[in-house]
This record gives sequence, C-alpha cells and structure tokens, in this order.
Amino acid sequence: MKVSIVGATGYTGEELLRILSGHPEAEVTFLTSESQTGGSILSAYPHLKHFYDKKLVSIDNIQEIAEQSDAIFIGLPHGHAMEVGKKVLPFGKKIIDLGADYRFTDHKVYEQWYKVAHTHPEAKAVYGLPELYRQDIKQADIIGNPGCYTTASILALAPLVKYGLIELDTIIIDAKSGISGAGRGLKLNSHFSEAFENMQAYNIGGHRHTPEIEQVLSDLAETPITLSFSPHLIPIARGILSTCYAQLKSGVKPEQVTEAFESMYADEYFVRLFGLGGYPATKNTRGSNFCDLGWHIDSRTGRVVVVSAIDNLVKGAAGQAVQNMNIVFGLPENTGLKQAPLYP
Repeated sequence: MKVSIVGATGYTGEELLRILSGHPEAEVTFLTSESQTGGSILSAYPHLKHFYDKKLVSIDNIQEIAEQSDAIFIGLPHGHAMEVGKKVLPFGKKIIDLGADYRFTDHKVYEQWYKVAHTHPEAKAVYGLPELYRQDIKQADIIGNPGCYTTASILALAPLVKYGLIELDTIIIDAKSGISGAGRGLKLNSHFSEAFENMQAYNIGGHRHTPEIEQVLSDLAETPITLSFSPHLIPIARGILSTCYAQLKSGVKPEQVTEAFESMYADEYFVRLFGLGGYPATKNTRGSNFCDLGWHIDSRTGRVVVVSAIDNLVKGAAGQAVQNMNIVFGLPENTGLKQAPLYP
C-alpha cells in the first residue's frame, strides 16, 4: 500500500512515520508540511535518520498525492481536513483523518463545539474506533480517527453502558494527559517551567472531546447521554489516564461488571484487561497501541470506577489510525503494531 501523510511534522505525523517504518505492507510516498515545504523530514525529526529522508511538499500537490497513494492520513488542525477530503475523495482513495472534522454524525454539534463551519456534510464518514465500529470501518472511504481522551474514556465505559449496568446520568470522567497532547506548537502551559512539577485542570465542562464521548456512548445506550468530563495536564511527555465513575444500578453485582468487560473485549488484541481491582498505568502502555483497563466496585457508595490507560500518540492517535488502515485493506489489525510498550 502506498500511503501519504498530510501534515507530517506534528507529533501525530511523526508517530505515524515511526509506526509505518516497521509496517511490512506500507510504503510512504508523500509527506506534506506548509511551514517546512522543501526541507527534509529529518530537519524536523532527526531521530528518523536511516528510516526516511523525504522532502516535504506542499498540500498544493494534493492531486498528485491522491493519484499516487492508496491511503492518505490527514494530521491537520480542525477545519482543514474537510477541504483535503473533498479533493481526495473523487480519486477513490481511503482517507483517515486524525483530527475532528469527520468524527461527528451531527455536523451541528461539530460546529457548536469547534466554532467552524462543516464544509463536507455529504461525506459518509465512519467513526474509527475499531473495537466498536469494525464492520463499518471495513467499508469506509473516510474514517474519523477518535481523539485520545475519547478513546481511553469510551473503551472504559462502553461495557457498562452496552450491558445496562449503570445509571446513565451519573457518569463522571476525570482524565489526565501528557504534554504531547497539546501538540508541538508553542503554548505557555506546555513550557517546561510551567508544566514541570505541576498539575492543572482545564476546560472543565467545555472540552471538545466531551460531545465525541457522548455521541458514542449514546449510540451504545440508544438514548442521549450527558456526562461530566474534566481534563488535566500532567508533567509527562505522553500518556492518558482516564478514571471514570458511575452509579451502578440497584442489584448489579461485581461479577456482572467483570462479565461485561470480558464479554466485550475478550477477543480484542489491543484491549488488555487488568480485571477487578486492577490499576492500569500510563508507563505500561508507553509507545504501544494497547488500552489497559481495570475496574473497582466501591461498595460503600455503590459506584463502579474504571481506570483506563493509553499512549495518547499511539492508541489515541497514530496507532489507531494504522489499525484502521489495516482493517480497511483487509490486513490483520496488529500488522505493524506489535511493538511492546517501552519501559521504564
């Protein structure tokens, strides 16, 4: 497969290159960058020496890119992928967008939360969370790759919602992200002196991943769900730890919760169950496409607490995008993604 990356110099573009360098069925053809057009990818990421030495081209070459690619990954800020999608789609090539433009079934929700017009409403995009939408992904031309907070939180809560074990109006998500989740651009709160030895909450009640989580969980529940989501920035480079709370329905027993997780994920290669009483940790998923889940029953309050850990740049972005590519082209899902996590 010939694949290209539009927006290759961000963290997700770099992580795609790292993963694809070990993919036996993929060949990278074009890399675009508007800020570094004409330079080498090694100028942005010298650690890729001996793996790539490609010149960065402009997105103005999108027709040539589309003609010579089987799949195109888009790693652009929200609002920009739709214009690329409209130009690429007529060539019959697969599009995997790592941004938010193709994640929402209700385009008005996208416009409300992202404050830009949705300019490609006719696109028949599929939400790219393989563990829930695998059959749809197989037939998709455009895949909206999920966000990082979203992936960790949905996978944590999906069994409880699907099997009707919790009160749907009691869901609270407390999630923490490494600094790379903010992207490579310079921002005050991601400066070393601001982030080191510091933790802070941000965008409480207003984070853009909130409606994405609600959309998928509502789909599973077959009824609208509104939840509370509180993100935090923590002083690590990469990783998401999402702690999810909900009130169990009366009479639900711990073994029912365990059965729900095992029933939903027993055959999922990339979901690792730490079980009742398990404590997933970000370091155990670093550099990998795994999502680790553990759950607890607080008998005193009647709540279930699920802990989810992923690498935000892999299962939360580039790794999941490659997993989706594998599905679309009929490859085993873990092709090119069998790297063990980095430790320590």
